[in-house]
Amino acid sequence: MPKLLIKNGRVIDPASGHDAVADVLLEDGLIAGVGQNLSASGAKVIDATGCIVAPGFIDMHVHLREPGFEHAETIESGARAAAAGGFTSVCPMPNTSPVNDNATVTSYIVNKAKSHAVVNVFPIGAITKGSLGEELAAIGAMKRAGAVAISDDGRPVMNARVMRRAMELANSYGIPVINHCEDLHLSAGGDMHEGLQSVRLGLRGIPGCSEDVMVARDILLAEVTGARYHVAHISSKHSVEMVQFAKAKGLPVTSEVTPHHIALADKDIPPYDSNFKMKPPLRGCCDVEAVVAGVVSGAIDAIATDHAPHPGDEKMQEFEKCPFGILGLETAIGVSLEQLVHTGKIGVAKMVDMFTAAPARILNLNRGTLAKGAPADVTIFSTELEWVYDVNKSASKSRNTPFHNHKFVGGPVKTIVGGEIVWEL
Repeated sequence: MPKLLIKNGRVIDPASGHDAVADVLLEDGLIAGVGQNLSASGAKVIDATGCIVAPGFIDMHVHLREPGFEHAETIESGARAAAAGGFTSVCPMPNTSPVNDNATVTSYIVNKAKSHAVVNVFPIGAITKGSLGEELAAIGAMKRAGAVAISDDGRPVMNARVMRRAMELANSYGIPVINHCEDLHLSAGGDMHEGLQSVRLGLRGIPGCSEDVMVARDILLAEVTGARYHVAHISSKHSVEMVQFAKAKGLPVTSEVTPHHIALADKDIPPYDSNFKMKPPLRGCCDVEAVVAGVVSGAIDAIATDHAPHPGDEKMQEFEKCPFGILGLETAIGVSLEQLVHTGKIGVAKMVDMFTAAPARILNLNRGTLAKGAPADVTIFSTELEWVYDVNKSASKSRNTPFHNHKFVGGPVKTIVGGEIVWEL
């Protein structure tokens, strides 16, 4: 494996507090050093002048669709899309077919990723068998096979007793519980956020309280069980406030937000455009302001894409009939810079932390740092690069995005996994 020497970039490593122009040496798949004026005989030199050199970005919430839905995405295509978005590690949710609720499916994903994925793949196992919310899955066996957390994402665990038992068991195994917070009785039949826009469009609404009541329930259960609990794709004002309250009480509660819930509100939805349909739905402006404030305050720990590919023949239907979900891997850095950094809401170092050290800490991954001896996963990106996202050139197999033809300022330049360049502009 050739040595790589990345020179003259602004090296930001939130895990160690490093933020200065420096060089990074990669050797034998590991970080060999970070410092001034490094040199290495025979190393390939990458000039990162004007760019940010960061630990490899981690997306802790994606859907790679394999096994079972390879027509929408595969581990291989999803990994290529991740690399093109600047991500070196992704964590696929278990809503595959069959559901990743046992060690056999977990092992399949791990082994398929080793042979076909250009990025690291850390699977998340199901909480319950079939993600049906009734009987706990083989959590210990999945962890031994490589699962780093449990979640029934897309199918919230409605039964509080089942969720309590899942938290107790996950706590004994030292892994977090991630919940898609939605009361299915309150959201039943809904297509978009319940509000003025849903009334204008004549679409059934999904109220913010359908998220809030589940967040409240789970925080109470986390306090009872002592489990590490993570709120997936948080989107409502009151949910952010409750997570902030839980953190103030010292509970092991964390949360993530997607770039699209920061960038878009229900008022931005073109009438009946299915590329803007996702769960949670795009909320009202007050909710968007609240999640941005949650990023600034620290109530929200990480940014995750919830990359959810769907093929055109499924997504391009009537708004009421099409599935929920949009692509997110290739636009995440651009959207985050546009909405958070270029607006002055947070500094670029904070953004890097939310893509690196924070998800690594939540999932207990040996990633997210440029410390000597760490895996040589590196993301190089620019805050000034101007580019237009053309979804028709996406590495994903699907095309469902609200950001087609959007002009961004700032984006990925090179993605390095295990000391090898797996994508470059």
